[in-house]
Amino acid sequence: MAIAAQLRRGIAELGIKLPTEAETRLCVYLTLIAKWNRIYNLTAVRAESLMVVQHLLDSLAVIPHLGDVAMLADIGSGAGLPGIPLAIARPEMTVALIESNQKKASFLQQAKIELKLDNVSIHCVRAEDFRPDDLFNAAVSRAFSELAGFVRVAGHLLAPDGRLLAMKGVHPQAEIAQLPVGWQVMQSIALAVPELDAQRHLIVIKKT
Repeated sequence: MAIAAQLRRGIAELGIKLPTEAETRLCVYLTLIAKWNRIYNLTAVRAESLMVVQHLLDSLAVIPHLGDVAMLADIGSGAGLPGIPLAIARPEMTVALIESNQKKASFLQQAKIELKLDNVSIHCVRAEDFRPDDLFNAAVSRAFSELAGFVRVAGHLLAPDGRLLAMKGVHPQAEIAQLPVGWQVMQSIALAVPELDAQRHLIVIKKT
């Protein structure tokens, strides 16, 4: 299968090691997105070969920078990106997918069932209104909003030493300058996504 081979090459290029069956589950997940996309418009990307790059490999590129995160929140998860690929790659990590759109949340629930993701929970709620019993080590967003908006809607979800992980394209210098008082960028990491001819950055933000 061409998609599986493309995914395997990309994972090798990223230099990450995934659990047994992870590649198979990622391919099943991609098939689910393609199937539901016909009705629910989960993503503007239609070709599965492009989905491998722009969705799966783009999400997996974050793995080397997660550290020992035990509880992760995916803010504005949409089709489950990057939360579901990260949950498949790190089954020991608890992942909360936060998505306010009911149709997208329905897809996430179906994906959780079909992929047997026991480490994933789905919350159909606006992130700013979410009040979990336990706080998170990190919250991640993928093209969710400007950095100041990310801080505003997700900052309250973090444990005292938690981090916000913003996945961005070009380095968002102007957005960094607009961060609210009490928050600062701890790291700005350039990500190299296999087969993607575009800039990617991971911006790590903490409360000071």
